Amino acid sequence: MNHGTHETPGTHETNDITLARLPSGVALTTTIHTYHGVEEGPTLYVQAAQHGREINGTETLRRFHERLPLGSLSGTVIAVPVANPLTFDRVSYTTPEQLDSINANMNRIWPGDANGSLHQRMAARLWEEVSRADAVIDLHTGSPDMLPHTVYQEGDTRARRLAEAFGIDLLLSEEADDDASDEWHRRGFDGKLRVAAASDGIPAITPELAHNKQILEDVVDEGVDGLLDVCRYLGMLPGEIPERDQTVARNHLGQVTATAAGLFRPKPSLEVGQFVTDGTAVGTVYDPTTYEPLHEAAADRDGILYALTQEATVVGGDQLASIALIRDH
Repeated sequence: MNHGTHETPGTHETNDITLARLPSGVALTTTIHTYHGVEEGPTLYVQAAQHGREINGTETLRRFHERLPLGSLSGTVIAVPVANPLTFDRVSYTTPEQLDSINANMNRIWPGDANGSLHQRMAARLWEEVSRADAVIDLHTGSPDMLPHTVYQEGDTRARRLAEAFGIDLLLSEEADDDASDEWHRRGFDGKLRVAAASDGIPAITPELAHNKQILEDVVDEGVDGLLDVCRYLGMLPGEIPERDQTVARNHLGQVTATAAGLFRPKPSLEVGQFVTDGTAVGTVYDPTTYEPLHEAAADRDGILYALTQEATVVGGDQLASIALIRDH
């Protein structure tokens, strides 16, 4: 583990850093918060808002700042509440083509490249902080229709322990590299921060705190509790982690997709988080002009329904639902 030393223990400091420069010459900056404990110990890196509309992670870090007992902290916490100011200002998932025509999604190009595209340069600067860490938490949020969960890399025991400590009920293991599906590679998931950190020997997790664009009180509270419990698990804070009843499942399996374009009406009795069986009706895609049913969508396996879209207008290939295959309970 990295055991950083510092002259003033039990302190909090902020540092504005330049991630990149825009065509006008304006510096693209963000703020890094560093919390130094009273004793030496591990370094935890936490960031939020890689995708700017996912603001519950940012609010989680603000409240973590308020609740973190510096007088009891060992080691160092590095926190970046706005990892991507460009998408944050646009309340968006990606950056416009005019600013990065090669890599619109920042979470596909880690560990970055100091001489690369805009997002690669931004990631490379933040990677300087990430590479100092003994553990990484990349806070995200899902859609309004997704159950909160924590993703970790399949087979990475240290990452699974981090995910368990964070405390969300549903843990999703994700196969990577040679074990991953063609879709995983096609979508560039090897460039996610969590995957790049794991490749560098740093255990990393991605909590999906649910819902974007709105601050949800219970979700944020769960996120703050999760960060504090991870600190306890790492020996950075005193105290025990409570016993939890958690389910481990595998994600990126069992996605139900639309076979036709139209309006999608999900089955009213379905709720995310419930167990469904193979053949369970998910909803109907119908032609809005003729009222003709075009696709009776159904689950193709047993598992936990952890996402069910409520956005009615769909085209062929759109994801309607996600069903996670249970691995361990």
